[in-house]
Amino acid sequence: MAKYILSLDQGTTSSRAILFDHEQNIAGVEQKEFPQIYPREGWVEHDPMQIYSTQYSVMTELLAKANVDARDIAAIGITNQRETTILWDKNTGLPVYNAIVWQCRRTSAIVDDLKNSGLGDYITKTTGLVPDAYFSATKIKWILDNVRGVREKAEKGEILFGTVDTWLIWKLSGGKAHVTDYTNASRTMIFDIHKLDWDDRLLKELAIPRAILPEVKPSGYVFTSVQINGVDIPIAGVSGDQQAALFGQCCFSSGDVKCTYGTGCFLLMNTGKKAAVSGNGLLTTIAAGFSDKVHYALEGSVFTGGAVIQWLRDEMRLINDSADSGYYASKVADTGGVYIVPAFTGLGAPYWDMYARGCIVGITRGTKHAHIIRAAQESIAYQVMDLLHAMEKDMNIKIIELMVDGGASRDKFLMQFQSDICHIAIVRPSVQETTALGAACLAGITVGFWKDRNEVKNNQQRYAVFESEMDEQKREKLISLWHKAVGRSLNWAE
Repeated sequence: MAKYILSLDQGTTSSRAILFDHEQNIAGVEQKEFPQIYPREGWVEHDPMQIYSTQYSVMTELLAKANVDARDIAAIGITNQRETTILWDKNTGLPVYNAIVWQCRRTSAIVDDLKNSGLGDYITKTTGLVPDAYFSATKIKWILDNVRGVREKAEKGEILFGTVDTWLIWKLSGGKAHVTDYTNASRTMIFDIHKLDWDDRLLKELAIPRAILPEVKPSGYVFTSVQINGVDIPIAGVSGDQQAALFGQCCFSSGDVKCTYGTGCFLLMNTGKKAAVSGNGLLTTIAAGFSDKVHYALEGSVFTGGAVIQWLRDEMRLINDSADSGYYASKVADTGGVYIVPAFTGLGAPYWDMYARGCIVGITRGTKHAHIIRAAQESIAYQVMDLLHAMEKDMNIKIIELMVDGGASRDKFLMQFQSDICHIAIVRPSVQETTALGAACLAGITVGFWKDRNEVKNNQQRYAVFESEMDEQKREKLISLWHKAVGRSLNWAE
């Protein structure tokens, strides 16, 4: 009997491979970072071949270092950075352009054109999304319109589009499968989340040929197989990273909420079979599952979460290591009145301002570097708080518990401040790699490695719980000043 599920976690800054055993223990991890490409202000790209090569490399290195035979792998699960867009030549297998990353804002003008043509409400009603450069659709159009010869090839059926999962599956299978899952499709802004099909009207408006699009399947499904050391291993679970984290956190019931703290922060609530419509700038998306009777989720996105700490380290040189931020933040009693709004690539929900830009306000002669670091830390929690409050309004409920994961969730200072400013319990599970675990669980349940969701849930343990300690008057004052600071950042870029 196979001993492991292999999870491939392709993220915004690195590719990772993780082995999980039947008890959901991690049996091995390998990770490689890859370069971020910034051709112009607001543009973000990746080299698709580096995405694949780093992912393939960590996969093979993990099996070698862990001394695991390919026959001991029951299945592979894939989870990925979403919305990032890749077009490649069907015949050569080579990308026609760099991957345009989810953070990239180059297509803002195309989005404005869609809004001005009156399509905004139709996009939201059909796809569950708000028109924004964040999603794949306008990135596809940009490549078709701006890379010489690509549109002509696309019209002939010689070009393929995929989000990162589709690209990896195509490469790993040797070009056998051009496929995606419902969660990734639901992030493209051209997929009807109710009919579960690509939307012809939006394809026509954006001049995107249907022939370039992948086939769409449930997240728990045998998509194809990968041959490793002569052994065919099924790819049996695929999900966008945030829906994978929702599944990995065992948020299986309507009303369950999780937040992943990564490069960005992503708050998702399972809303069951109801596609909840937000009145507060949140998105309706598809949650990971096993059939075409899908469950839905409400989602809010913080574009710049942990990335603000990377900025402190790499650009501002205020810290040497990201882990130092919590230490310095705890060395001062507060921020000294300083607020950072890290709108480096605009603001997501509930503001949805593509033209917002980052700002630091409240600086005085007494401001120290520790105040700046603490303000950066707190900015992550404030942005998540805005999403949480929007979610409570939409669902008319009071959220009392938030499941957390991702790199920054290990930061005790940040998690305590998150609990304080939201006045809720923050719960961190023992397995921090919940995104990779979610993909593994989808694959494992699909092939019978685990019996069902109940068996997965029974294996999960809580590691830490943070309870609110801040008094209400202080909380309200801090929140009021945060919103004042946000107001300074809105509609800045021209």
